[in-house]
Amino acid sequence: MRSGLEVWISEASGAYRDARIGLACNHTAVDASLRHALPLAVASGAQIVRLFAPEHGIDATAQDMIGVNDEQRSIEVVSLYGDDEASLRPDPATLEDLDVLLFDIQDVGARYYTYQATLGYIMEVAATTGTKVVVLDRPNPINGVDVEGNQLQPGHASFVGAYPLAVRHGMTMGEMGTLFKGHVGIDCDFEVIRCEGWRRDQWFDETGLPWVYPSPNMPTLDTAVIYPGMCLIEGTNLSEGRGTTRPFHLVGAPWLPAEKMAEYCIKGAADAGLRGVGFRPANFLPQFQKHAGKECGGVEIFVQDRNALESFALGLVVIEAALRVDPEHFGWRTETYEFVDEPIAIDLLTGSPEARVGLESKVRPRELIEAWTPQLDAWCEIRREYLLY
Repeated sequence: MRSGLEVWISEASGAYRDARIGLACNHTAVDASLRHALPLAVASGAQIVRLFAPEHGIDATAQDMIGVNDEQRSIEVVSLYGDDEASLRPDPATLEDLDVLLFDIQDVGARYYTYQATLGYIMEVAATTGTKVVVLDRPNPINGVDVEGNQLQPGHASFVGAYPLAVRHGMTMGEMGTLFKGHVGIDCDFEVIRCEGWRRDQWFDETGLPWVYPSPNMPTLDTAVIYPGMCLIEGTNLSEGRGTTRPFHLVGAPWLPAEKMAEYCIKGAADAGLRGVGFRPANFLPQFQKHAGKECGGVEIFVQDRNALESFALGLVVIEAALRVDPEHFGWRTETYEFVDEPIAIDLLTGSPEARVGLESKVRPRELIEAWTPQLDAWCEIRREYLLY
């Protein structure tokens, strides 16, 4: 198959030869031979005058929630992740002199992953400046068929949930942009250069494209598979494995006994009818972020059958286990999260207070998921209109 970048370079770039172009990208904007979009576009005759960098920066060297304000390159770079909420949207002045803004960033298929919010925010500003936004599309790496979770509820919008998507949305970046225009109502000049040869049921390793880790803590496709559930750990006082070589696969805290945590996870998974996942008691030592330098007890999570695994349910099962093993020490993250103080992080991630209140009240994960079925059904109806493949 060919990504939108490769299709644009070979078939459409000539139409933009006289245009002033901005390029929103990071290190994932490569072709099948790992050549980056910037030199490819320049070699095609395109006039790239400015880069726009999402969270983590052009080279994805910054950790999550670390502002990136100054990237030294031979071309101007505008950071879309600085030190305050205003930095998440481009200054209109950086779009006004552009005819076109190309967007080429690999998503991972979950509502919390901030690159899709960056696309939406760019589109919002472009609607005021008359700048055309063109998405060079890429596959949804965890397939474009499966959907999970609930829809974001009013009052819970943030950078980890900017628009009313389902948690595992089952869309490509180009499809989400199409939905932002048609359903959300962002009235900008918008186009998608589609992937060629991608089937919705394909996982990324079935496309023939190279996996370039999309962010510092997304090293493998298996990490992306569990991320729609395991990102929820960010909303707790547990380590989600940042500062280790197994982010999101390792979960724990200094007060958790590994054997007991694994036991509760295994039982909770069985009770929830969760399949395709395995748990190993694990002790680990994060080198940075939560519990840095302290040995944590917990579990290591293994993907055994990605086609059977419900990743959002997995996250709820793991949180429930930690809450039951040691309710005295377990807690929700209450610090400012993605520039928001209230609602707290777990409510921003889950899109409402329902998961938090439910787990505290001993509502089981499967009951929560079943209660969200009408929301997921509604999401499937909404998204159907905007699918491109």
